[in-house]
Amino acid sequence: MPTCSALAVFGLIALLGAAMAQSGIPAETAIRGALVKWTRDFNAGDTREICNLFAPDLRYDYRGHPERGFEEICGLLHRSLRDRTKSYFYSLQIKEILVAGDLAVVRLVWTLKVSPVGAADAMVSEEPGMDIFRKQLDGSWRIIRYIAYEN
Repeated sequence: MPTCSALAVFGLIALLGAAMAQSGIPAETAIRGALVKWTRDFNAGDTREICNLFAPDLRYDYRGHPERGFEEICGLLHRSLRDRTKSYFYSLQIKEILVAGDLAVVRLVWTLKVSPVGAADAMVSEEPGMDIFRKQLDGSWRIIRYIAYEN
């Protein structure tokens, strides 16, 4: 009988330990942090981690453009941030984050300001959209799908 009790205690400890290890940072906080970090990196022109917000299996739809994937968005981001003839600045408004298990949906609005270097004029576009995140094996949250359009 003591052996069964000891096994039960060890089993309970193992289950609690696994549950505690998986909890970590709440999903909403982690997702919000990832979006804020990406915005900060983008606005600083930091290309080192600019693609880390997106999962390798990313698919995205932007109204008026063909559906694209990870390689296309990553290439576009790198080209844009290396373009010394323009400056880019994103601001972010998160409207809602809904989490269900390892998936999350974020309703948001990106506002992009593109200014030719040395010019006072800027093009400003407001881009409402929806990002779907999936929790990755390493515990990070990355975008697997997104839909956006320009107002």
